[in-house]
Amino acid sequence: MALSGMTGFARVEGALGDWSWAVEARSVNGRNLETRFRGPPGLESLDRAARDGAQARFQRGQLTLGVQARKAEAAAAPQVNVEVLERYLKAGSPYVATGMVGKPSLDGLLALRGVIEVREDDEDAEARAALEAAIAASIHQALDGLKAARLEEGASLSPVLSSLVDRIETLTGLAAAEAEGQPAILKQRFERRMSELLGESASQDRILQEAAALAVKADVREELDRLAGHVAAARTLLSSDGASGRRLDFLSQEFMREANTLCSKSALAALTAHGLELKATIEQFREQVQNVE
Repeated sequence: MALSGMTGFARVEGALGDWSWAVEARSVNGRNLETRFRGPPGLESLDRAARDGAQARFQRGQLTLGVQARKAEAAAAPQVNVEVLERYLKAGSPYVATGMVGKPSLDGLLALRGVIEVREDDEDAEARAALEAAIAASIHQALDGLKAARLEEGASLSPVLSSLVDRIETLTGLAAAEAEGQPAILKQRFERRMSELLGESASQDRILQEAAALAVKADVREELDRLAGHVAAARTLLSSDGASGRRLDFLSQEFMREANTLCSKSALAALTAHGLELKATIEQFREQVQNVE
C-alpha cells in the first residue's frame, strides 16, 4: 500500500425524497485516531456510522465529520400555535376592554413571535431508516474521498522522505571515509599524552585509563553500522504496507541518537562537520515523518 499522509478534505452531497444533505470530512495530524462528529438533530445514530467508518480506514489523525441536512420547505406545513395565540389574547384583553388599544387584527396576531410554527410532517420508521442509510452511505463516500486525499499527500511525501534517507546514507558514507583517519590522529595524541604522563611518573592504572578512553573514542564503526542499518530499515518502512508513521518517528529518534554519539566521539573537524549535517538532515526527516499516518 502507498504511503499515506494525515491531512485531507472531502465533500459529498446527496438527496432522498424531500431531504438533501452535504457531508464534509477533514483530517489533520494526530498521534492517535480521534473522530469528532457533528450531525443534525434526530439523526444521532449517524455518529456510529462515522466512527466505525473512520476506524475501518485510518489509524492516525484528528478527523472531523460534519453532516448538514434539510427538508424541502414544501414538505413542511405551517401551523398556528393556538396555545401561544390565546396567551397573547388574554394578556391584551384588559387593554382592549378599557379602550387603550383597538382590537388586534389577524395579520398582527399571526406576526407575533411563536404564533406561526413550521412543523415537519412526521415520518414513519421505514422512511427514517431509509434516510439514515442514505446519509450513512454519503458518510462512507466522504471517508473514501478523504482517504484518497491523504494518499495523495502521502504520494507527495514519499519522494521527499526517500531523498532525505538517500542524503543520510551519503553523509554516513562520507563520515565513514573521514573516520578512517581518526585512529592515526588519536594515536598521535595518545603518544603525546603518554609522554606527559611518564614525565609525571603516572601509575600504570592511569596510563591504562587514558589508553582505554582514547580507544573508545577512536572507534565509531558501531555508530556508522547502526546508521547504515537504520537507512535500510527506513527504506523498508517507506515501501511497506500499512501505517508506518509511528515506526518512522521512532527510527528518526534512533538516527539522531547515533548522530549525536558520532559527533561526541569525533576528533576531526571534517568528521564533526559531517555529523552536524547528518543531524540537520535527520531533523528534516523527523519533521516530515510527523505528516505520515
